[in-house]
Amino acid sequence: MIRRLFWLLLGAVLGVAGYRKATAVARSLRPAPPASAITGFAADVREGMALYMQRQARPPAPTLEGHRHRGLPAVRPAPGAAPRPAAHHDEDKDGR
Repeated sequence: MIRRLFWLLLGAVLGVAGYRKATAVARSLRPAPPASAITGFAADVREGMALYMQRQARPPAPTLEGHRHRGLPAVRPAPGAAPRPAAHHDEDKDGR
């Protein structure tokens, strides 16, 4: 059993080492891509990112612009009750 495990581990180590060596040789034989294409691509990406950031820099338009001044109807105090202070927002939460 131990011999089989030894040969299995040896095969795995040699296989990984051989694969890495073959990959390194293949990379060295492959021609390098022209630098101008990479530079042009990077410039295009930077330009696109700058345009995106310009568009995102503006604050978003409020979605409830038309509802800002309407709100709920004013709640009238019960007869004889002290008047409530004015709320600092447009919604009175059911008059409670």
